[in-house]
Amino acid sequence: METRSNHVLVGAVAIALFIAAFLFILWIARVDTSDRQKYDIFFRSVSGLARGSAVNYSGVPVGTVQEIRLMPETPNFVRVRIEIDEGVPILQGTVATIASVGFTGVSIVELEGAIKGAPAIDEPGPYGAPVIPTKPGALGQLLDSAPQLLERISTLTARLNEVLSPQNQDSIAGILKNTNTITAAVASRDGDIAEAVTEIRATIAETRKTAAALAVLADSTSKLVDAEGKPLVADLRKTLQHADTALSELEATSRAARTGAEAFNAHTLPEVNLLVGDLREMSRSLGAIAAKLDEDPAGALVGGRKLPEYKPDGDRNR
Repeated sequence: METRSNHVLVGAVAIALFIAAFLFILWIARVDTSDRQKYDIFFRSVSGLARGSAVNYSGVPVGTVQEIRLMPETPNFVRVRIEIDEGVPILQGTVATIASVGFTGVSIVELEGAIKGAPAIDEPGPYGAPVIPTKPGALGQLLDSAPQLLERISTLTARLNEVLSPQNQDSIAGILKNTNTITAAVASRDGDIAEAVTEIRATIAETRKTAAALAVLADSTSKLVDAEGKPLVADLRKTLQHADTALSELEATSRAARTGAEAFNAHTLPEVNLLVGDLREMSRSLGAIAAKLDEDPAGALVGGRKLPEYKPDGDRNR
């Protein structure tokens, strides 16, 4: 009787210890699926990712990877089921990427990019859980661009082979030789170059002094123009005003002289022409009298021949 009771007691203690160990393991593993949210993520590649891999939200651990499945209907995608602690804000704008941890090759799922005030991602997807969209990570982008990178490296290698052909190598060797010659020539003229640099510096210093003197001269010229130029301009304006007045008077005098000349041409000039004609006629008559006196002085004085009577043109017209 006592032996049977001892066995029952030992069995009860063993069962109690087993249950306690199981509960302790559950507590250590924090396996509590009732308070976790499930989400699906569709990746093109899940290199380094495995069941139990961590899920971080902006670097903070918030869950684990529970399942990784191939999709027979769409083999270019892999479905990853994750479980996240309740209360983590999986909102619209949240994206998932696969990030590597150090150089061990282990990867984790990184969540980021939630928009404040946006609604939660809670619409069930094709497998019953909401779907978090993906964004290519640094490793994914590198792997996607690897073919293009390799092609560019191959093209660069081919071009380098063309550049480094034997003929081009000879040309490069000649260029390097000429460069060495030029360098040696420049080194041999080190003293001349130093002297030329010194002269250039002296020229620059003189140029600066000349520029300063020109600035002083310009300042003095400006002051002179301000001090004496303004009165001179005022006198010049007065002179121009007097010249304008004189020109106006001269124009008036010219108009009056033009009027007198027109009157002279109209009235006085014809009278002068008549007078000149009378003087010419008188000169002819006096010439005739002088000729008569030369021929017959006595008859002319006594009155042997009657001289023609002189009548001016004015009396002829009467």
